[in-house]
Amino acid sequence: MNYMTIFIIFSHILFTVSLGWYLIINLQWYNYKLDRVIFKHTKPLWHIFLFIVPVFSYYFTKEYFWIFFYFALLPTYYMWQRKLDKKLVFTPRVKRFFLFLILATTFQDILCLATQKCYIYGVILPLVVTVFVSDIFEKILFEGFKKEAKRKISSMTNLKIIGITASYGKTSMKNFLYQIIKNNFETYKTPKSVNTEAGIVKDINTLLPKGTEVYIVEAGARQRGDIKKIVNIVQNHYAIVGKIGPAHIEYFKTLENIRDTKMEILQSKNLIKAYVYKNANVKPNEKVQIFGDEIKEINATLEGLSFKVEINGNLEEFEAKNILGDFNAINITASILMAKELGMDLDTIKKRVRALKQVEHRLQLIQSNGKLIIDDSYNGNLEGMISSYELIKQYSGRKVIITPGIIESTKEANIKLAKKIDEIFDLSIITGKANSIILLENLKKCKKLILSDKSKMQEILAKETREGDLILFSNDAPTFV
Repeated sequence: MNYMTIFIIFSHILFTVSLGWYLIINLQWYNYKLDRVIFKHTKPLWHIFLFIVPVFSYYFTKEYFWIFFYFALLPTYYMWQRKLDKKLVFTPRVKRFFLFLILATTFQDILCLATQKCYIYGVILPLVVTVFVSDIFEKILFEGFKKEAKRKISSMTNLKIIGITASYGKTSMKNFLYQIIKNNFETYKTPKSVNTEAGIVKDINTLLPKGTEVYIVEAGARQRGDIKKIVNIVQNHYAIVGKIGPAHIEYFKTLENIRDTKMEILQSKNLIKAYVYKNANVKPNEKVQIFGDEIKEINATLEGLSFKVEINGNLEEFEAKNILGDFNAINITASILMAKELGMDLDTIKKRVRALKQVEHRLQLIQSNGKLIIDDSYNGNLEGMISSYELIKQYSGRKVIITPGIIESTKEANIKLAKKIDEIFDLSIITGKANSIILLENLKKCKKLILSDKSKMQEILAKETREGDLILFSNDAPTFV
């Protein structure tokens, strides 16, 4: 074996791993769904220039390809990943993917050398084999993890599980309920925005403390059956279904499909009680209580939130000094009803509501350099975003919004959003390309800017904003969106 052969084999393995690196980043972004990477990706030009063009160049430029690879493609990959705000996380699954890919590529190259039948070492076959083998291996592994999670749950005989789902506000409800009940029970909640079957299984196996009395589980979905899979593992005793709307309508197609998917949380064989928001249009029964109509006199300002709830025929007043947004009256009420169901008295619940802290990135108020910053970057639905704009409308000074619009929604929803922005804000900074054309076309009065590179955010804010401004971060989208 001469030096040129060694160079070509090494370079071939490096090139194949580079393509695999691009592929696994995209798979991780899209929850390891290859069809979503291919058909739902919002940046198809990335696929063309960072995958398809390199593959075609490899097969048709022969030995000249390596000049392109080392002096153009590798630097391009490096610069591209530097600008990503959601970089590859080297989980055990990702490490196994690279192991399978290196083994598959090396085996192919050794076979080619031994048989002398390969004109050029292939890159597609190792990638296809790796995706196929990795997918099967992960499914087998995950079945074992699910069984382990079910065993752990069933062994905790004093554990009560509360499942929470909604189109909007499920993370807020989870955090509000946790803050209200945590001093009365040994309580644990799924961390951050963990709400998928895989995330919950991992959470149970690695983080759920053995002495937990109440486990609050957030359940999310992108397609029918997703919540049912979670229910099959946790078999929740209680359920909260918050407001339902067209979040992820791109995947569900109809509101009815969204509603039916959320209702899967009621299919637990252990269900004792469920609280379902009124817009789900489901019939109440001995286990299912509809809520929403009992909420009265909502008063939301930049100083906090107050509202009344009719409980047992009495109008009870609640005040949440640190919580912004009228829609949070729904999320807090769901938590109040659940806390009462668990046996807590109203006076204690009122004290806990008064002390509630805002959930991070959800109408989170920050003071910085004489500017009022409201971080609502995790609020990504039309109704919630418009509600936050009505709140900001109360501010007397200059108002600035930074937003990508509504992701995974309709053109009509983004047009409505743009018109409300135009009504309230003085400056709009549009991030990303997904909705930029729609938003720009419908912003008539306010000044508008496009921020295509989010690494320039600090620079543009320093240039375009001043002391006394209110700056709202409304929704967020990673670079790949």
